[in-house]
Amino acid sequence: MIQAGDFIMNKVDFADGVRSMVSEKQMDEAAKKMRSTYALKPGAAFYRKEFGFYGIEEWRSQGLPKDADMNKLFCYDPPARHSLGQLGWCEAAFMPAFEEKLIEERGAECEVAQDKAGRSVLYFKGARSGFMPEYLDHPVKDMGSWEKNVKWRLDPAAPGRFDDIESRMAAARKVAAQGHMIVQNLIGGYMYLRSLIGPEDLLYAFYDAPELIHNCMQTWLELADAVIGEHQKYVTLDELFMAEDICYNNGPLISPNMIREFLLPYYTKLIENAKTRQIDKERHMFIQIDTDGDALPVIDIYMEIGMDAMSPFEVASGCDVVEIGRKYPKLIMSGGIDKRILAKSKDEIDKHLEYILPAMRARGGYIPTCDHGVPTEVSLENYMHYRKRCIELGG
Repeated sequence: MIQAGDFIMNKVDFADGVRSMVSEKQMDEAAKKMRSTYALKPGAAFYRKEFGFYGIEEWRSQGLPKDADMNKLFCYDPPARHSLGQLGWCEAAFMPAFEEKLIEERGAECEVAQDKAGRSVLYFKGARSGFMPEYLDHPVKDMGSWEKNVKWRLDPAAPGRFDDIESRMAAARKVAAQGHMIVQNLIGGYMYLRSLIGPEDLLYAFYDAPELIHNCMQTWLELADAVIGEHQKYVTLDELFMAEDICYNNGPLISPNMIREFLLPYYTKLIENAKTRQIDKERHMFIQIDTDGDALPVIDIYMEIGMDAMSPFEVASGCDVVEIGRKYPKLIMSGGIDKRILAKSKDEIDKHLEYILPAMRARGGYIPTCDHGVPTEVSLENYMHYRKRCIELGG
């Protein structure tokens, strides 16, 4: 087991991606493209990836082979980012997780079950993924339920939390030596609070139970800081990437003042601590925020904690990556391709891409993807056309 400080004490003078950045010659091609993006290099070829898919089964009925290599078929680049995990994404990193169990049958088609985050969820029978779930209840009602049922599951010292750290960090160091970005992804404060309390009840709790919110956030900070601290004994972080989802189609779900009161102090402390622990003291640690909805009103707020990157810029909520990119020329961006247009004609797809891609390639700092998962309404033929045009326009 590596002890704190061992890695620094045994430091030797060569670039391994941990103690210092590897040279461009040591990077694989995908890493070069990703690093060029984060360097906001104008004119650089786009890194090729996608947000995700919802219609794979439908595409198979349209001719997609079951054993298709999606990366090859759609001309995606190999991975150039390595996520460390262990801190949740849409749910908190409970250890142990809640028991997943059936709560209630609701007729022939539906059932209510408890999920791993302790929420009561209405599902279609036999289908617990691939659609937007309906959450009926959440585990935190007050300070009593928080402390009795939830808080202890977020103990950094919970048995098993670091059992596989040696193998995970060995994998991270291996790709760091190829120039891949080492990313600490984690659930952001708003997403975390919403998963604990529920989207509607949380809005009341900010007013009625601020001490509960701060207790939850202090626990979030202590767990995140402890896990990241363990990871930083082995690797240098290139990015801290938080799943926030704090906006809807008309802007943020809570006010700027609430963001500053209940979220930013904990983010600031986490970021400060992480920066002081970096093995490579010269490395810039990028901060990325992920939120659906109209993100424009919160960009300046998150820049107060040093945000460098944002995604996925939902077009239906009014996000225009070309305009936002002009207003914030140093903001690294991903997303912004209207998933709805991919279900329309090829001419409309061409017009949309010809507006976005040349402008964003000239600017730099952009990864084109859909503004969320590709929906089932998008045909395989249209998606293939979209990918062809992305390659033609993106290098």
